[in-house]
Amino acid sequence: MQSFKNLKVWERAHVLTLDVYQSSKSFPREEIYGLTSQMRRASTSIGANIAEGSCRRGDVDFARFLQIAAGSTSELEYHLLLARDVKLLEEPDYERLSGRTIEVKRMLASLMKTLRAESR
Repeated sequence: MQSFKNLKVWERAHVLTLDVYQSSKSFPREEIYGLTSQMRRASTSIGANIAEGSCRRGDVDFARFLQIAAGSTSELEYHLLLARDVKLLEEPDYERLSGRTIEVKRMLASLMKTLRAESR
């Protein structure tokens, strides 16, 4: 068992979540239960699943939670794209958030690959 706070992927996911919260503050009030909530929930899910999985007994369980976190990165990617296309996010904000999301997704994939190799 390891502390999730020591994982670089969790650190990056946490920064991404903070950025999503900050960037979505300016969304219209009518989106509070729509896109604002969806983006925040997806980004929060990434770090939360990394944290929960890190305290599981084995690598197989941890990898399962990392897969869920990776799914949340894909969900967030779509929400960011939608927010940009409906003009809630400016292009520079979209590019920054999208880049961070893709970085976390790649880090998760790499960690899952490492866990698979170690479990063989």
